[in-house]
Formats: sequence, C-alpha cells, structure tokens
Amino acid sequence: MPENATEVTAAGIARLAGVGRAAVSNWRRRHADFPQPVGGTASSPSFALADVEQWLRDQGKLAEVPLRERVWQEVAGHPAGAAQALVHTGCALLLVRDRPTAWRELTAASDERMADALPHAVDHVLTARLGPDTPSDTPGPGRTTPPGTVRTPRTADSTAPGSTSTLGSTTPGSTTFDATTPGSTAPGSTAPGPATAHPANPPVAPGVHRARAVRTPTAQALLPSVPLLRAAAQLAAGIGAGQTFEFLLGRHLDANPRQFTLTPPHLAELMAGLAEPPKDAGHPAPDRPLRSVLDPAAGTGALLRAVTGPAALYAQEADAGLAALTALRLALGAEGAPGSPPSPGADGTHSSPPSLAVRTGDTLRADAFARLATDTVLCHPPFNDRNWGHDELAYDPRWEYGFPARVESELAWVQHALARLRDGGTAVLLMPPAAASRRSGRRIRADLLRRGALRAVIALPAGAAPPYGIPLHLWVLRRPTPGVRPGPDLLLADTAGLAASAGEAGGKAAGGGRDRLDWPVVRAAVLDAWRDRADLPGVSRVVPVVELLDDDVDLAPARYLPRPTPGGDARGLGEVRERLAETLRLTTRLTPPPATPAVPAHRPRTTVGELARGGALSLHTGNAAPGGRGPVLTEHDVLTGADPAGTPFTDPAGTPLTSAAGTSPTDAAGTPLPDPAGTPLTGPEAPGAAPDDPVVLEPGDVVVPVLGGGTVVRVVGEREAGAALGRNLQLLRPDPAALDPWFLAGFLRGTANNRQASSYASTAARLDARRLHLPRMPLDEQRRYGERFRELAAFEEALRTAERLGGVLVQGMYDGLTDGTVTPA
Repeated sequence: MPENATEVTAAGIARLAGVGRAAVSNWRRRHADFPQPVGGTASSPSFALADVEQWLRDQGKLAEVPLRERVWQEVAGHPAGAAQALVHTGCALLLVRDRPTAWRELTAASDERMADALPHAVDHVLTARLGPDTPSDTPGPGRTTPPGTVRTPRTADSTAPGSTSTLGSTTPGSTTFDATTPGSTAPGSTAPGPATAHPANPPVAPGVHRARAVRTPTAQALLPSVPLLRAAAQLAAGIGAGQTFEFLLGRHLDANPRQFTLTPPHLAELMAGLAEPPKDAGHPAPDRPLRSVLDPAAGTGALLRAVTGPAALYAQEADAGLAALTALRLALGAEGAPGSPPSPGADGTHSSPPSLAVRTGDTLRADAFARLATDTVLCHPPFNDRNWGHDELAYDPRWEYGFPARVESELAWVQHALARLRDGGTAVLLMPPAAASRRSGRRIRADLLRRGALRAVIALPAGAAPPYGIPLHLWVLRRPTPGVRPGPDLLLADTAGLAASAGEAGGKAAGGGRDRLDWPVVRAAVLDAWRDRADLPGVSRVVPVVELLDDDVDLAPARYLPRPTPGGDARGLGEVRERLAETLRLTTRLTPPPATPAVPAHRPRTTVGELARGGALSLHTGNAAPGGRGPVLTEHDVLTGADPAGTPFTDPAGTPLTSAAGTSPTDAAGTPLPDPAGTPLTGPEAPGAAPDDPVVLEPGDVVVPVLGGGTVVRVVGEREAGAALGRNLQLLRPDPAALDPWFLAGFLRGTANNRQASSYASTAARLDARRLHLPRMPLDEQRRYGERFRELAAFEEALRTAERLGGVLVQGMYDGLTDGTVTPA
C-alpha cells in the first residue's frame, strides 16, 4: 500500500456499497479475502480505500464508486485530518474557479511538481480574495480604505488592546479620524494604485490576530492532498466549485455534530431579511454604495452566506480551523465582484475587487475590526458564556448602555454589535429567551429602550435553532443617529402560535418542533410585522416604551401577546363545531361492521426479506432531513398521521385544514426541484443516483418506522408522493403485479408480527422489516384483504381528525368563556 493512502472505516464502506454496517461486519466474517485493516483501532478499524473498492468490484457489489463519494472518502481518510483536507481542497477549488488556465497547466505535471507549484498559485488567489497574509497597519498615501469604513471619531485613549471607539459621540479637542467614507480616500492619500490596501485589511488595534484566516499551505503539506485535489476538480467540473465545497463541508459538519453550533439556513435567511435595507429607488444600482455586513461570531458562515445582493463581508471566528473553512466557503460562494460576475483575464484569470475579510480571534477580547463601522451586523453569539472577558473589559468603551454582568454575555455581544454599526445601521442577533427577562440585565435593557436602540424582539418557535428545546428570540437593533429622536415603541412578535395553530389543524406537534417548522409561514409573518410595524392579533404588537420600563423590564413577547383563542372568536368556534360534526358523521359511516368469528387459518408464510430477494418488492432506508426545498416525510409524520411539510393538510373528506403555503417537490412541468445543494431529488434507482440521494416516495409505497416496535405502517398516496423519505424510516416498494400495498401494510401492522421482528437489546425496540411475515395468497385474495385494511385506515384517520377538532373546540370554549368573547347562553 502506498504511503499516505486514503483509508476508510466500516461506515464508509457501507456508504460506498449502499448497505448497512451490519452487512460490512458479515463480509469480514464470511470472506477470507476481505481486505485487512491498515489502521484505526480494534473497535473501529480502517481499511485502504483502493483495496476495498477492488474487493467490492470483484464481488459484484460495486460497479463504480460515485465521484463525490470517492472525493469525500479522500477527505475523511486524509492523513492530516478532514479539516485540513477541506482547507487544501477549498484552496484548490478557488484556483480552479478563478484561474482555470493556471489549474490546467498545473495538473499536466506530476504530483510532486504540482505540489511544488501549487503554493505560489494558491497564494495568488487567496490574496486576491482574502487579502495578503501580512496586512499593513493603517491606510496611508497610496492606500484606500475598505468598504464600510467611515470617518469615525476616536478618543485619544481608545487604542488599548481590545478597545473600540464610541461611534457617534465626540469629545472636543480629542477627536481624530481613522478612515474615510466609502468611495473617498484618507487625508493625503492618492488614487488607488498598485499599493492599494486590500479591503480585508482595515486598520486593527494592537494585539489582535492580523493574519489572513487561510494561510498558504506549503508544498510538503500539499503533496499528500494532490490526488484529492485532482478528484475534487473533476467533481467541480460537473457541479461547480462552490457546490463541491458545500457538499464536502456539509458532510464534515454532519459527521461531527457536537463540535459545531450551526445556524439553520432558513433562520439565517430570516435574519438577513430583517436586516435588509429598504430599496433605494432614488439611485440606480451602480451608484448605490457598497453595503457592508459583519458577523463577529461567524461560526460556519451561514449568516453571511444568506446575505443577498452586493456586499462587503467581514467575519471573525475564535476557532482558527473553523475560520479558515468559513473564509473558503464565503469566497467560493461569491460569484466575483460585488454586483457583477468576474471578468476573465488574458489567461482565463478572474479579476475582481475583493470584498471579503475573515479574521481569527476572540471578538470581545481582541476585535479584529475595532475601527470598522458597518451597515449591518448579523450574529449568532455563544450563549451562557461565563468566560467572555468580564474582568478584563470592565472599562471598555463599547459598554455605552451599561457594563454587562458576568452572566449577561449576550448583552455584551449586543453592545459590541451596536458599536460596530454606523449611525442608523441595523443589527440582528439570535438570543436566548432568558436575556429578555433576567433581572441582572434589566438596566441595560432599559437603556436600550430609552435611547431607541432596541427596535424589535421576536420569539421563534421551539426547534428553530440549537438548543432546539427552547423558543429562541431575535433582537433587531438600530444604532441611534445623533440629533434624531429615538423611537417611542418596541415591536414584540411571537411566532410560536403559528406553529401551534399548524399543529392543531394539520397534525403537527403543538409548538412546532425541529422537524415541523413551517418556515415560509414564520418568515412571512415576521417580515410583515417588522416592515409594517403593525398590530397583528396573536402575532405582533407595537408596545410604547413607557409600558415596558417597569421594575423588571421584561421584554418576553409572550407576556404582552397572549396566545390567540383556538378557533378565534365565536364565529370561528362555530365553524370548528360544524367541521367536527361532519367528521363525526364520517366516522360513524366508516365504523367497521361487527367482527365475524373464524377458525384461524394456517396459510403458508414468507418474509419480507424473501420477497425482496425474489424481486416482489424492494427495500430502502430513509436519509433525508427536514429543511430542504422539498417536503420530507418524517418519523413524526408516520406516527401521528400528519402529511409531509410542504403538502396541503386535509381532513378525511379532503377539506384543507390550513392555508399554510408550502413548496411542491416538482415544478409546473413535473421536473423535480433541486435540494439545497442544487441536486435534483432522485429515486434510488435513478441513473447516477448516489447512496446518499434521498428516496422519493411513490404512490403505493409502504413506510415503516425503524424505532419503537409499534404497529404503525403508512401507505403512500397522492398527497405524500414526491416527498423524500426521512430518517429512521424503512420503505417497502412492492411490485403491483405481485403484491397489493394495502395487503402488505395491513399484515405488517399485526402486533405479533411486529414483536417477533423487533430487537429489544436496548431501551428502544428496533424493527427489522426484513423479518416481518406475510401469508402467501393470490393477488385477487390480497386485494380483498387490502380493501378492508384501506377502510380501517380511513376510519383511523377520521378518529384522529375528530380528536384534533374536539380539542380545539373544547379549549376555544374555555378561553372564550373566561375572556368574555363567548357568552354562557
């Protein structure tokens, strides 16, 4: 085996072959020629990828490894680790996209010569996108200032490490100016020339991390990565450099979920939408100043990726490895010059004004952008951080609104965001709900209200972001403009009621949940409330500041926005009652006839596994997660009878129960819509489908949960068709010429059948669908049983709907009687 060859674990082998890990263990026991481990541990051995591929081909278990799977295995098995492999890959992909001609010349050489030449070429594109590795200190003659900097007053004593200027306030006789407005130059400077400073290198205070987030790798470090870089470039030729890096980074994040606190993409889009500036109809697009956006706790860069339109992006992240990945992600996500595609040079080089800066360091202790004033700040700060610098930063000038207590780290981030805004700039922060009501922060909250800095507090449903069990808040802030009277009110919004209403009407769990949030509805409600600043019953209310300035200064929206009465007013409750009566009548009609006793029949039986081997059905495992563009059938949906998110909710009579807008998995022509990575949703049998492609539901499929050992089975109809199969679900796709789907589902629901096919080795029973038994019957006899099973399913669904509507009616009557909207007569 060559030195530094890529290794793969048993889980990776299972992914390559499209089987479970148990199958890989069986192969190792049953086949003496299975490749021997070359690394890892006794409990988690690793194998040479090339040897595994050859063995799988020899056994007929693998025709060809999908290219993206091969690239990922190269990343996962890299001798320097997956994170370092991703950095090398991102640098190469940036070179592939920005200097394609240079990349083709490099790949024509041997691996050793390619590794020797790569550092110089990589440094060229990194400098063009992220600035030089050794930034200059301050702008001077011949150096312009970065987009987003302004003439900021700075007091003489505000240059200590970690200190910042107090924007918008001056002290007579002690004011200097650090930078100029966008489009102008510093006093005494000349027009931009060859020595022009990179926008990524604004003036920084001493003691901060001034180096570029992505250091140029050496030839020695790149040599083991050359095969990976060649394969990644080949994948980028098909799906693009940016999508290639997104795929690999997404896999890395999924493989290490506890190492990262992620901001879900839908939430990031909502936060960016709240900070979107109003349209400037008075200026044509080319004349508008470049918008600057800062994320001081960038993480994986999700918030800055959600920014639309041309913008100069600034990010700081404490973890050096994560900062490098974020910088490459943002650089590869940009399409070139702000507002226009990159222009190709004579050798195919893409040249564009750089507009991205990513720095490494502790933002509160050592701010890399201490003299930058931006239009927008987006931030998902760390929560409940007791070690944020309380003792070192007691006299920091950023605390305009009060010195935060040790337990109020979130309020320190709030004031940092305000200090980095220009006058009138907007900041949106994700906050824990305790920050709105803790007594230790009431003085700061009060000052934020009095000075008009806090403009909105928006409560999200539980499950919007980690930690998923609590309803987080969004704080929208605006830096006060000197001489302008502060706003006299605060917008309070609560979207938890939207999720609860959807649960009552469509079968979702009350309060939403991680897999059940209807993001289009939440986004529309929040943006409408913010832009209109209007009172919407049960959703938002504009509260005068004087009503909030009590002893507690509690800004929790739920305190001022009681949950709306289920069903609404008396008229709405009357409509619910009519629907309940109709459902009860339907339930009566669907009640099964009396059971007819019979002598148990002893029929020949078979198992699902035998039917799968004989071709009568095929087995598939779900792997899709909610949050993509198309709907996903989750385990919760199967257990509760709810429809996949994105499809209309209807009662047994076909009447829509909610008007929540959803997204269809296909367009008007029937073409599958792409997932967030840009790949169309494909079925497992689709040509070119990889093992991790989502399984798309078809009418007649039978879905069985993996966990719980219960007796729940679902037959896919037209309403669910087109959705992706979620995790912890098994799908049985019967051949219509051999098996009736309702016959199959009915016998799979037998209690005894489920018990003998379940494993009870752990606290949760695990069902193996291959061990489920079925009687052997002619197709006509199957259909007779199937029709009766179909009637039972319709009766069960009617009972569920009656239960939901009954609960809405009862609670609505209680609320109406107690608040006076319904009379007891």
